[in-house]
Order: sequence, then C-alpha cells, then structure tokens
Amino acid sequence: MQKSKIAGIGKYVPANVVTNNDLLKYMDTSDEWIQERTGIKERRYAKRTGETTTTMAVEAAKIAIERAGITPQDIDFIVFATLSPDYYFPGCGVLLQRAMQMKEIGALDVRNQCSGFVYALSVADQFIKTGMYKNILVVGAEKHSFGLDFSTRGRNISVIFGDGAGAIVLQPTTKDNQGILSTHLHSDGTSAEILAMYNPGTHANHWAEQKVADFNDNEIGDMFMSHEMIDNAQNFPFMDGQSVFKKAVVKFPEVIMEALAANGLQTADINMLIPHQANLRISQFVQHKLKLNDEQVYNNIQHYGNTTAASVPIALCEAWEKGKIKDGDVVCLAAFGSGFTWASALLKW
Repeated sequence: MQKSKIAGIGKYVPANVVTNNDLLKYMDTSDEWIQERTGIKERRYAKRTGETTTTMAVEAAKIAIERAGITPQDIDFIVFATLSPDYYFPGCGVLLQRAMQMKEIGALDVRNQCSGFVYALSVADQFIKTGMYKNILVVGAEKHSFGLDFSTRGRNISVIFGDGAGAIVLQPTTKDNQGILSTHLHSDGTSAEILAMYNPGTHANHWAEQKVADFNDNEIGDMFMSHEMIDNAQNFPFMDGQSVFKKAVVKFPEVIMEALAANGLQTADINMLIPHQANLRISQFVQHKLKLNDEQVYNNIQHYGNTTAASVPIALCEAWEKGKIKDGDVVCLAAFGSGFTWASALLKW
C-alpha cells in the first residue's frame, strides 16, 4: 500500500533574538521567573512590518522544496496551519501559493492552533495515500509578537510565545520501512474558552460572564471590535495556564501511547519524540511519565519559545539537521493545545 514520506524539511526563524531580560523594559518579570515556569530563555520576533506569517512560511518552504529535489511548480497542494494569519481572510495558503508563483493548486488552511501542524500532516497523508496528490507542501507558521500584551498585565502569556515557521514536502513511498505509519486526532471543546483569543469574533459575548451593557440584539454595530474591548484589553489572548497544564499532561501521553499501540510498538522503540513546544515543564513531565531518556526527546523551546503550529516542524527540522534523526528511525510527533485539540503522528524516517 502506498504511504507518505517526508521528502524535504525546512525551517525559518527571525533574526531578532529577544531574551527574557529584554522583556524587563515592558513588564515586571525576571529571567528566573520565566525560566522556572516555562523553561524559556529567549525567543525570536519577526520584523513588525517587514515579515509576516506568510513570508516566514515562504522561507521555510523554499528549503523544504529544495531538499525534496523539486521546484515550487511541482507542488500540487498546500496545507497551511496557523492561528496568526496575515489577514482575517483570506487564509495564508493562497498567499503562499501567490508568493511562490505556484500553479493554480488547491490551498487548505488549518486552524487547530498548537495541534495545527500534526492535523495538517494527517490531512496531507490521506491525500497522498489515495493518490490524489504527489507533492504536498505542509506548513506551520506563526507571527505571535504583533498581537501580545507587552505589559505586566499580560506577562503570563506574552513571555511564552515566539515567531517562526516550519515546512515539509510530503511524497508517496512504497517502501515498507519508510513513511507515516499512523496519525491520531482528538478534540474536546468543553473548556474551549480557557485558552482562546476571543476578539475579534462573532460571538457577541454570548458566553461571557459580563455582558456588554445595553446591547440590543436588533442593533447593528460595534460588537466585532469595540473601543470598550480595546480599553479593557479584551483583544489579547487569554489562558488559564494551570488548567491547560493539567489537561496537557494527561492527553499528551495518551495520544503518544495510542500511536504506539496502533503499530504494535513500545516507548522503548521511539528513537525521537518531537513534542509541541508549549512548556518545557510539560515536555519533561511527559518524558518522565513515559520513561524516555534524554536522547529520545527533543526540546528547543528554550531558544524559540512557543511557536504554536510552527513548533513541531521547527523542532523536527532542527533535530534532523543536528543528526539526531536518521534513516529508519521511529519518530513520534505529538501536540496539545487550544480547543482543546491533541494529536500524534508516528513515522519511520
């Protein structure tokens, strides 16, 4: 049976390095405070006007395409994962297609936040398996820095996130010892609002504890983005960090074990686990629970922060570039994030 393989991989991170100490000019925090809670030492921020989610994706895609030994004209489908698109609409997929002067191919945008890249990989895998496409570009890219609250009020979230992009080219393979073995996708929207960016949105605060005063259902107007929302800092992301942590440390190991069980493997068979880089403490907890050694897990959140949909492909690319992933290795990708959504993919390199 035809499977899909990663034929090329690339990453891009902005040149601008922002250390924990650099954030002191904006908020009451410290390097020790941030490292203790997240493991992060520094992150990258894109240029305010010179770089976008799409332009970073282009740079990562160029490398992945070149390493796959093809050209942009050979790409026949795009799957683009991000929570920070250039525009509210259209999505980044078509902007990437335009920027790279590709043929008039399909472009699909995936909005699964931290799990976005693994979801996108699973979607692309199905298209390869059916024979519909032969060269699929799968991208995870984020520009968080333009939408964070750089004040003491917003420090619990703003210190965590960074910018960057990762990309792969997925192609068919008939080799028994190569390719994606299985993917596993899950969601539970029960607690969707504890990790979310509410505004702008069409919800009109129907879920909120505090309704907007004197709002009339028959009125036309300013509920999408109002001065009141801006004044009350309601246009920034919200996260109940403790609740997210508690859920993540349960679902992360579950979805990894699900992938292993589906393929008759054990944790000892994992050559490399690439977890979504949400928080170093979460990754360390998962590593300890699964009894994996340091050589079986790759973390780089220390240097890039949480790059959401970009974190898995950036880490995967970096681990491969450092020679930590070799042909025939069993590689597990796993992610958990807003929604909640969580996912895993198991593959032989």
